[in-house]
Amino acid sequence: MQTQVQKLLAILVLLTVLVGCSRKKDKFLSRNFHAITAEYNTLFNGRQAFEQGRDALIEGYQDNFWAILPIERLDSPDFVPLPGEAIDPSFKRAEEKAVKAIQKHSMAIDGTERNPQIDEAFMLLGKARYYDLRFVRALEAFNYILSYYPASNNIAQAKIWKAKTQIRLDNTKLAIASLHKLLEEEDALDRQDFADASAMLAQGYIYENRLDSALVYIEKAAFLTRKNEEKGRYYFIKGQLYDNIGQDQLANANYDKVIDLNRRSPRRYMINAYINKIRNFDYETGDQERLFELLTDLEENRENRPYKDIIQYQFAEFYRNVGREDSAVSYYNKSIASQGEDKYLTSRNYLSLGDLNFNNSEYLIAGAYYDSTLAFIPENTREYRNISKKRENLSDVILYEGIATRNDSILNLVYMNDADRVTYFESYITALKEQKAKDSIAEANAEAAIANNEFFVPNNPNSGPNPPAGNSLFYFYNPAQVAQGKLDFKQRWGSRANADNWRVSNKVGGTLASNEIAGEENMLEEVDNGVYNADNYISKIPSEKPVIDSIHTERNYAYYQLGLIYKEKLKEPQLAIQRLEALLAANPEERLVLPAKYNLYQLYEASGDTFNSDKYKFDILQNYGDTRYASIIKNPDKALEQDQDSPEVIYKRVYRDFENQEYAKVIAQANQYIDQFAGDTFVPKFELLKATAIGRSKGYAAYEEALNYVALNYPNQEEGKKAKELLDEVLPQLQDANFIPDAEAKNYNLLYAFKTNERDTLVNIQDAIDEYLDRNNLAKLSVSRDVYDSATQYLAIHGFKSKVEALYFAQRLKETKLIAIKEEEEPVVISSANYRIIQLHKNVEAYKNLESE
Repeated sequence: MQTQVQKLLAILVLLTVLVGCSRKKDKFLSRNFHAITAEYNTLFNGRQAFEQGRDALIEGYQDNFWAILPIERLDSPDFVPLPGEAIDPSFKRAEEKAVKAIQKHSMAIDGTERNPQIDEAFMLLGKARYYDLRFVRALEAFNYILSYYPASNNIAQAKIWKAKTQIRLDNTKLAIASLHKLLEEEDALDRQDFADASAMLAQGYIYENRLDSALVYIEKAAFLTRKNEEKGRYYFIKGQLYDNIGQDQLANANYDKVIDLNRRSPRRYMINAYINKIRNFDYETGDQERLFELLTDLEENRENRPYKDIIQYQFAEFYRNVGREDSAVSYYNKSIASQGEDKYLTSRNYLSLGDLNFNNSEYLIAGAYYDSTLAFIPENTREYRNISKKRENLSDVILYEGIATRNDSILNLVYMNDADRVTYFESYITALKEQKAKDSIAEANAEAAIANNEFFVPNNPNSGPNPPAGNSLFYFYNPAQVAQGKLDFKQRWGSRANADNWRVSNKVGGTLASNEIAGEENMLEEVDNGVYNADNYISKIPSEKPVIDSIHTERNYAYYQLGLIYKEKLKEPQLAIQRLEALLAANPEERLVLPAKYNLYQLYEASGDTFNSDKYKFDILQNYGDTRYASIIKNPDKALEQDQDSPEVIYKRVYRDFENQEYAKVIAQANQYIDQFAGDTFVPKFELLKATAIGRSKGYAAYEEALNYVALNYPNQEEGKKAKELLDEVLPQLQDANFIPDAEAKNYNLLYAFKTNERDTLVNIQDAIDEYLDRNNLAKLSVSRDVYDSATQYLAIHGFKSKVEALYFAQRLKETKLIAIKEEEEPVVISSANYRIIQLHKNVEAYKNLESE
């Protein structure tokens, strides 16, 4: 009985407490109950979730030490989260807890909040939304605190977070003004609040590119903050700011402060502080031996293993600056092999290797490294465009150097005597056999290593440059993977002959019959007889004069193009001179001689070699006195683009003829000027214009052939690319020469045929019909003069809705005697679609035969 009374009393007390803790009553018990419950239950869990989300965000953030670090590690949003979505579930949970604390424990009585923890809930709500990249909603929470909790101890933090949010919303000037106003209340701020406000003010000035002002406030933030992680970051940013304004010594002083923090600050700041100091090193006056020792210590320190890639890159830069390029190349490759997470660093390694090879005139290798560089740089940047342009210039060099090397090699063999040829190929075969023996040993070692489960290093960074590539090697570049593939094949299929239907063979597990083995040996012997037999190579050396002449011509043109590229695009005068002199020594075609001599004259004059420049100058004036090149030498101040004989002016003149449909004339003139301006940048333009004129006058097949010539011979020029685009995308749509049924036609044309030599008559008739159309208000009809082929042109009247309407109009023209035709030359009525087909495929006779059936 007593126990039941005690239980009843306990229940009554609990009910009394609960009733007394109403959110609508401003009682001591109510205030403390809701404050304690909110702080130690709902808000505690919310803060825990928030800290977990922020720590994960900071841990996953990749700082770009190549640019000024942001004060706060938060990526700019690539998207706007939809309602209900979250960047991190932890922030969503923190927001839910903050909202729950407000809904369940707010005590707004008579316009005043009686629960002292509700401003903390709004603060948590704003922070969670901020890190969830919902900045406008975060701003609402911070504004609520400032509006309704003026006595809150979170006022300073709310103002700081509001300014941070304004910066994220690109209201930087507004944020700077509010932070300045806050800092004027210095007495009301504690030390950490002052540090936070100063740091964000510095961030605002960085965004405004006012680095001098940013330096003032980042110094205050670094000095006042109690957090060593922030102290290291702020001093590092200060060093970066000094670097950007060219104050290397002051920058190094701040990097030293970061280094002095040692383990009190994250190691990434210390390592990059060392790296930035090394970049500021003066190689002319500094102690290079001491710098070498520092780099060695950094590389050998086991704690620096996560930063090996950047240390090795800086070691490579050191060797490059002291003139030891081989060591620099080795360390660039070591840095690449470290495969760190810094993609921009990887791009620097490839770019440096590309520049080294470029400076050594190894353009083929440089081009490959530039390709790898572009793979690690965002496409919408100025650097990407600059490197891409440089790479495009190298494409021409690679193309023509390849042609020149190949053809020179062939011509050397052509002019060797028989004994020298035999000696040459025997040496080549010996080298092949030696290489095959090395490859067999390497493959056997790889297979043995795999069979024994031994670790195999596919790419030793100490062995020399790696193949330019991304983060991984192509399968067949990796001997271990190739060997593993062979072992897997043998285990599954056994030894199989290289023949069709090899999978259906019943010989498995290496149990080939003896005749199959013998057959395989015979096959290998035949292969060997081809590869290791000098006569096989000698028999393939060209001997026919036309073939040898074509090799000469192609080689000479490649030399000329290389001379121009080195001169104009790559600014390599010595290489340009070398190629052009080699061209003249090779007895080139006449069309290349004069432009080669003129370019050599310019090159020698620019280099101050008066002897050679005068030699070519007098040669041109004496032997080519009536040419445009001689005219330019005589009148150097005359602008080439205004010269009536310049390629630009001539091209415009030829293009006007093209617009007048004088296609035969355009083709003839284009051929003339292609020879005259050989090597000029306008030659591809003449080629493409000629191809278009050929298409208009000779039809689809001839047009396709002409475009193919332009695409193959000028693959890296805009005209070559345009021709390739037409071949791949436009011509396939025009290939069909079948006529469209009249039932599908919507418009018809009336065609009158004239001979090419009747041009004046045709023009007069066209004018007369135009006048007739105007006089009779037939605005829906129009008339044109269209070339069909070299012998025929059409007077075409367009705009008829039916055949009957077209024939009726033809009768009217006949009656008015505007056009006189013979009975056997009746006009052709054709739909607009079919007229396009006959112009493309030049098959009007097929159309007439179809109509007569």
